[in-house]
Amino acid sequence: MKVLVAVKHAIDYNVKPDIHTETGQVDLAQVKKAINPFDEISLEEAVRLKERGHVSEIVAVAIGSAEAKDSLRHAYALGADRALLVETDQPLQPLAVAKLLKVIVEREQPQLIFLGKQAVGEDYGQTGQMLAALLGMGVGTFSSALQIAEGHIVVTREIDKGTETIALQLPAVITSDLRLNEPRFIKLPNLMMAKKKTIETLVATDLGVDLRPRFTVTRAVEPAPRPGAVQFATVNELVKQLRQTEVLV
Repeated sequence: MKVLVAVKHAIDYNVKPDIHTETGQVDLAQVKKAINPFDEISLEEAVRLKERGHVSEIVAVAIGSAEAKDSLRHAYALGADRALLVETDQPLQPLAVAKLLKVIVEREQPQLIFLGKQAVGEDYGQTGQMLAALLGMGVGTFSSALQIAEGHIVVTREIDKGTETIALQLPAVITSDLRLNEPRFIKLPNLMMAKKKTIETLVATDLGVDLRPRFTVTRAVEPAPRPGAVQFATVNELVKQLRQTEVLV
């Protein structure tokens, strides 16, 4: 079984981006970037499926500028067999990304397509669902556990009330949640070997996809500061405060 994993070169989740005072937008200039953590979880799951004998080939695909090759090198070091970059310097919204991935899926014909449930930074969480709709495939979103069976895959999903288990016919689209796995530590020799591997490059504008934006982000706002914590000297003081709060509510 061939698996395709979509990889985004996103803002490093350890970095706190600033809001540009004049434009009201997130200032991305000189911001450190890395592989989207939810996509790294997807890669790890694909590698584990390969180690269990379910997968024969893992193809990592990134859409973005040439700097996205850094995340594809990371994918190689983690265990991907091939890497493909759809190159564009144009900022893309979820529908445009889904349409580009549809072209790649039709070209590669994978039986399983992995995406992270969302990308840190924008946090749209839409691309996987849109891709499944464009392909006419079943989709398991927010997956926290997977099990491959004959001709289908069983997915445990994170939902508001707990978890839900569904079965999807293959081929299918899966979006990975945080609890699906914990990516392995990548050894330095693997990172060094990844630098020598080939990354196939396609130009996004050559794929016949409408990349026009469908909405406009008018303004970004910093989260409101949380009120300071209160420390109580005794349990009785805490109980008294809780009772007063309950009366006020």
